[in-house]
Amino acid sequence: MFTEIKGHDFLIIQIYVDDILFRVTNNSLCEGFSNLMSKEFEMSMMEELTFFLRLQIKQRKDGIFISQGKYINELKKYKMGQAKHAKTPMATNEKLDLDREVKSISEKVY
Repeated sequence: MFTEIKGHDFLIIQIYVDDILFRVTNNSLCEGFSNLMSKEFEMSMMEELTFFLRLQIKQRKDGIFISQGKYINELKKYKMGQAKHAKTPMATNEKLDLDREVKSISEKVY
């Protein structure tokens, strides 16, 4: 999460892999951030947030409601309720080390 504050206005940015959410209190901050990001990355502007990280989001006057109904239905479809549960998804005794033979990559290419 990143923030920028200019006087009484602010910009909040949340990045997760290839998803970016941002909220502003001033339209000029929105346009500036959008233009900056569009110069470096392919992106599309969406309106009201309705789905993010497998969360369904409904924004109404009486509050914001978050659910995972769509994700639960996916789990049922693949019979994940019958899957073997594990406290740790990876073996705890595995040793990870740096792969020094890998070529450098561009941080801008996903």
